[in-house]
Amino acid sequence: MGGRGAGGLIGILFVLAILFFAGRGVLGGDGGGFGIDPPSNFPQAPAPNAGSAPDADAPLVQFVNDVLVDAQELWAKQFDAAGRTYENADLVLFTSAVRSGCGVASSATGPFYCPLDKTVYLDLGFFRELDRRFGAPGDFAQAYVIAHELGHHVQNLLGINPAVRRAQQENPGEANELSIRQELQADCLAGVWGHSTYERGFLDPGDVQEGLNAAAAVGDDRLGASPESWTHGSAAQRRQWFSTGFDTGDTGACDTFA
Repeated sequence: MGGRGAGGLIGILFVLAILFFAGRGVLGGDGGGFGIDPPSNFPQAPAPNAGSAPDADAPLVQFVNDVLVDAQELWAKQFDAAGRTYENADLVLFTSAVRSGCGVASSATGPFYCPLDKTVYLDLGFFRELDRRFGAPGDFAQAYVIAHELGHHVQNLLGINPAVRRAQQENPGEANELSIRQELQADCLAGVWGHSTYERGFLDPGDVQEGLNAAAAVGDDRLGASPESWTHGSAAQRRQWFSTGFDTGDTGACDTFA
């Protein structure tokens, strides 16, 4: 995808944004968060609705919460190192349907981030569908989904999301291409977080492949969309940009708008 028109303008914006992260790629370190398969002596994040009776989804709820806490701690450190303040995203887990600041959504929508209320919305049923419908099983496949949605929150805090919306309004013919670039950037940011879990020794053999499989499984071509209606990118593009973030651990490598 070449940098032309609105895409070039957004690229300039993102270059300015990543200057805050220059030289501060996630290359491991001393993070004490909660990642994939954390050591047993790590403290656990409090489970949502901890006072309720256990149910079949309790382990999944705890896992989702732990991943989100770890990813947010990572981004908070990155923002702090850049002299900026990170604002935590909220998390809402749902089944069937949910009302968000962006409107009512059903399970058919899948996981999403609403910039208006700065909240990640995750349908627990989607994680089961990753295995049964999309052929992408495993904990790290689920973690990729969470980290991708949080990537949209990072974009929102950096002003990228509203800039994309403005560019789409001003250049309707490029609306889908800009959406693809935005989604691929969130994939790359998810890979940056994945890199940090690898550097901290939290990944098991095969975890990275699980993440790559999940990224590819939700490519527009895998979902049967015609190329002119793509809004998220192909399986190959999604794998490529998740790999870019994971291999480099550098937010500066995530300029999908260039």
